[in-house]
Amino acid sequence: MVIGIIGESCTGKSTLTDELAKRLEAKVFSGKEYMKLAKSEPEAKKKFVDLLSANEASAKFYIYVITEMEHLELLPPKAFRILVTAELDVIKERFAKRMNGTLPPPVAKMLEQKHGMFDEIKHDVHVKNGGQNTSEYCDMILYLCT
Repeated sequence: MVIGIIGESCTGKSTLTDELAKRLEAKVFSGKEYMKLAKSEPEAKKKFVDLLSANEASAKFYIYVITEMEHLELLPPKAFRILVTAELDVIKERFAKRMNGTLPPPVAKMLEQKHGMFDEIKHDVHVKNGGQNTSEYCDMILYLCT
């Protein structure tokens, strides 16, 4: 089975992915990690799509963490999709911590422009930062997708 964990930077995707991957003994891919499969991007994308599609009906779990809209097309049609969101203030605060406590204005503007970019995508579960804890979300996800 393929699980897509989709969301903007600093929404909690990594925390959720780590917990799910442990529980499912899943192989995790993120972003453009598929580039390791071939020298050219089109060939790498094709190999990655084939890899995920071949695993779609398998009992083995693959998790693909997505932060860019263009990568949604790489998920197989029947992938289990998890949307992870957080309030803009939370995202900015977390991003600032990554940058030693300071959020430069251009970075803040970029985060503002991207905020909400995934809100309208089709998903099976919506993980809202500040809602249930990660363990509770994982329990629910495992119940729904296994």
